[in-house]
Amino acid sequence: MIEIKDLHKSYKMGSNVLHVLKGINFKVEEGELVAIMGSSGSGKSTLLNILGMLDGADSGEYTLDGVPIKNLSETKAAQYRNKFLGFIFQSFNLINYKSALENVALPLYYQKVPRKERQEKAMKYLERVGLKPWADHLPSELSGGQKQRVAIARAMAAEPKVLLADEPTGALDSTTSYEVMDLIQKINDDGNTILVVTHEEDIAHMCKRIVHLKDGIIVEDKKIEQVRAEQYV
Repeated sequence: MIEIKDLHKSYKMGSNVLHVLKGINFKVEEGELVAIMGSSGSGKSTLLNILGMLDGADSGEYTLDGVPIKNLSETKAAQYRNKFLGFIFQSFNLINYKSALENVALPLYYQKVPRKERQEKAMKYLERVGLKPWADHLPSELSGGQKQRVAIARAMAAEPKVLLADEPTGALDSTTSYEVMDLIQKINDDGNTILVVTHEEDIAHMCKRIVHLKDGIIVEDKKIEQVRAEQYV
C-alpha cells in the first residue's frame, strides 16, 4: 500500500542546511491503523507532508498503491491526492459558508461526480458519522467534535486508499477525542488504511502500530495491543 525507501529531506535555512528526514524506511499494509509519534522537530510533519504529496523528498522512493510518487507537477499531485488520499486536520479546515453536507461533497465536486450522486454520497457519509440531522448546519453551528466528524466524512467521501490524520484530536477535549478515535477505529475495522500523527500516548495506543520518529529517523516501530476507544465513550 505505502512503501518508503531511504527517504531524505533537508531545508536550507540561510547558510545552514537542516536535515529533517535522514533515511526513512517505512511500509504500511492495506488495512493498518498506524500512529506516527515524535516530539516537535522529529520530522513527523515533514513525513506526513511527503506522504500527502504536499512536499517532495530530496532522495529516496515513495510508492503508493503500486504507483511511484516522484517529480509530480502541481496538477498531477492534486489528481493523485484526490484519487488516493483523504485528509483529516487538527483545525478541521471546513468552509465556513458551506453546510456540513456541502463540505462533505466537496472532494466529489473536484472528481466531477454529478450533483445528485454527490449529495447522496455525502449524506451517506454524514449518516455514517452520526450527523445526518445536522446536514444543513453551517460549521459555526456545530461543536468541535461535530466539526471533526464532518471532516472525517469529507475525507471518506471520495473513498480514498489511505486516510491521513494530522493530530485529529489535538483541538478536542479528552471525551470528544475518544469519540473521534472510536469512529476512526470503526472506519479501520471496515478495512480502511489510516495513518494518525499524534503526540498523545493514549491516542497512539488506540492504533495497532506505533512508529516513533526522533531527529529524522525511525527509532522504534512496533505492533501493539489496541486499546478500544468505545470503552471510554
